[in-house]
Amino acid sequence: MRHYGHLPPARRRELFYKEPAEFGPESPVRTLGAALGATLYSPATRPGLADDIRKQAASGVVSMVLCLEDAIGDADVADAEENLLRQLTALAESEAGRSGADAGEDSGEAGAGQLPLLFIRVRSADQITRLTSRLGRGLSVLTGFVLPKFTAVSGPAFLEALTGAEVLSGRRLLAMPVLESPELLHLETRAAALAAVARVIDKYRDRIPAIRLGVTDFCAAYGLRRTPDMTAYDVQLVASAIGDVVNVFGRSDGTGYTITGPVWEYFRTQERMFKPQLRLSPFRGRGAEALRARLIEHDMDGLLREIALDRANGLLGKTCIHPSHVAPVHALSVVTMEEYSDAADILRTASGGGVLRSAYTNKMNEVKPHRSWAERTMLRAELFGVSRDGVDFVDLLAAGLGRAA
Repeated sequence: MRHYGHLPPARRRELFYKEPAEFGPESPVRTLGAALGATLYSPATRPGLADDIRKQAASGVVSMVLCLEDAIGDADVADAEENLLRQLTALAESEAGRSGADAGEDSGEAGAGQLPLLFIRVRSADQITRLTSRLGRGLSVLTGFVLPKFTAVSGPAFLEALTGAEVLSGRRLLAMPVLESPELLHLETRAAALAAVARVIDKYRDRIPAIRLGVTDFCAAYGLRRTPDMTAYDVQLVASAIGDVVNVFGRSDGTGYTITGPVWEYFRTQERMFKPQLRLSPFRGRGAEALRARLIEHDMDGLLREIALDRANGLLGKTCIHPSHVAPVHALSVVTMEEYSDAADILRTASGGGVLRSAYTNKMNEVKPHRSWAERTMLRAELFGVSRDGVDFVDLLAAGLGRAA
């Protein structure tokens, strides 16, 4: 699979100077963490879940979470488990029967028709064991599990169950812990709790592609909820917690993990208090004014701003609860030609230091401080591609949404 693999090859060539690379469930864990992009959550109760997964894959989704936790009611867990077992088994059987031509190999569309990376969000450690023992062929389409409300107390049982599931299944299974418990937010316990979580997950580093943030639960601890006019970074309690999570888990010294951005809760028109946050100029004069109007109508201007702030604060990818959020996340994950040029110049220069003027003559590139940024940018460039000069997020967004810019 690859990002933008659902687009025709000719369209990709128009958009990209360097096209996104292929990856898959067996890729290195660091690669998968950076490649997750917009991870779409879906309740495990959906009767047409297998068809939904294929539909989302065909529209550009590369990672999904099938949720047995907060997305469903407590009384629905048993039925949701049974449905999930049926749907994953059906997916596995249909995959086994697909020919190379059906998978897009003859069409030249690498990744076309392939399933996304699939994770199950469980409620408890024993649910991992129970599901793994019953999945049978369905295990072949499963990438791993999402571990909710992960703390130093609850975490070891989850990770031990994951190890047991690997032995039972005979294949690699990955885990994405979700940091969302009150002790990770409360000032008097936060530092010690985050350090304790780090000690737990470091033992399983080769099974953890990313750490996820449960900002809705953080807000719930104080009875808060951000409006569509506000990003997570406008809620100071949440912003400070995100900063501390990045401080502990996002370091560039080799100890860091990919940390994904928080969920954006809105996808339909809301009553506005403030002006739209999306400037007109990038859309004007190219027939994209209607696209801007649609984004504003569905509160996507706030989402776009939050995605930009995610990346500025060291986060990559995002939890998504609606398919309309996927294209914005991916469009703003593509590396621009300017970013790529700066990163390449920095990495070409000896590590001894020095200052370079950007080839775009608009900034200073300082070799030592900017080297880690350049390395991360090149990893993102490999997985999300590098846009051509003259191609911007409006073009990428329109392509992801299946519209002309």
